[in-house]
Amino acid sequence: MENYCRSTVLPMLQLRTLETLGGGDYGWLKAKHHFAVGERGNPAHAPLGGLVVWNDDEIAPHSGFPMHAHRDMEIVTYVREGVLRHEDTSGGRGEIRAGNVQAFSAGRGIRHSEFNGGDAPLRLFQIWLLPRRRGSDPRWATRPFADAQRAGRLLPLASGFSEDRDALAIDADARVLGATLEAGERIEYALPATRYGYLVPARGSVIVNGQHVGERDGIAIAGETGIAITALEAAEIILVEAA
Repeated sequence: MENYCRSTVLPMLQLRTLETLGGGDYGWLKAKHHFAVGERGNPAHAPLGGLVVWNDDEIAPHSGFPMHAHRDMEIVTYVREGVLRHEDTSGGRGEIRAGNVQAFSAGRGIRHSEFNGGDAPLRLFQIWLLPRRRGSDPRWATRPFADAQRAGRLLPLASGFSEDRDALAIDADARVLGATLEAGERIEYALPATRYGYLVPARGSVIVNGQHVGERDGIAIAGETGIAITALEAAEIILVEAA
């Protein structure tokens, strides 16, 4: 596990626009990094507690990440466009389509590959969260989430809390939530002042606590009494709440 540090909760509403994100164009991969990791990325974009990585990746047709290793990390992938083909050494294997989610616990060690077998670019968010404990058994799961389930409300997609029974289980003090909103629709989310939020519109633009957030921009939220989200157009949003 890389040396990620948990940050201290301070009042903050920090917009991270797409053009300010770190990343690069590697031909087969176009990557934008919402969080700096070590010396890579924008140093102003620090981790938020246990939320240490949020990558916005575009993978070219018939290419992808070959088998590589992770350990002691909870990794959640949200597919925005296309179909992700996954295979790992825990026995996990599947295809994750747009709007669907996969989650795996790297635990004491896992190797996996991620591939775009289609003829169009694959676009996804990949989110890394620090685990509650190290050295656990690795595991993988995926689940579809219909737009209707997320219409007008933030639905837990992956969660470290047993009350979120329909979400994919992760071993982290965090939730990954998704919502689809119509233009002008407003929703609220209670966020204790001791926890962090990070929100990215996968599609469309929104107002978050008075701040305009465009498509694929991110906004870091800390020390707020809650989150108010208003869609300026039809929008699809992903929110992570973490300690």
